[in-house]
Amino acid sequence: MKRRIFLRTLLGGLAASGLGQLHAKIPSRKILLLESPLAGYQYHRADGVWPFLRVGEALRLVREPNNPHDPNAIAVYFRNDRLGYVPRNENRALAVMMDHGEKIRGHVTRLINDADPWRRLRFRVELIAGLLR
Repeated sequence: MKRRIFLRTLLGGLAASGLGQLHAKIPSRKILLLESPLAGYQYHRADGVWPFLRVGEALRLVREPNNPHDPNAIAVYFRNDRLGYVPRNENRALAVMMDHGEKIRGHVTRLINDADPWRRLRFRVELIAGLLR
């Protein structure tokens, strides 16, 4: 029996027995991958949403493999507004992880009302790792 068929059969049997719901109770853990300033703050919507941003606020990371400036580009969004990007010198490993389906999340770690756009917003990127997927 092929491994994939065996695993499906096994997992199907667990689900039928009620043990398949065990994975819902296994906590995931967060692994820090990056803490960084936001690139491109001055070119996107960050100033427009500044009054709504808070430390701890969730950020959505979106891969842009067809970006003409950087094939490893990862846009950073707050709700539906693009704030900027993960800096180019820090995005390659994250891009590979995202391309392989890893669950990666971001959130705001620092907000400073500074004239330098590289100092205004810092964010953290974490890998959400669980024992079972």
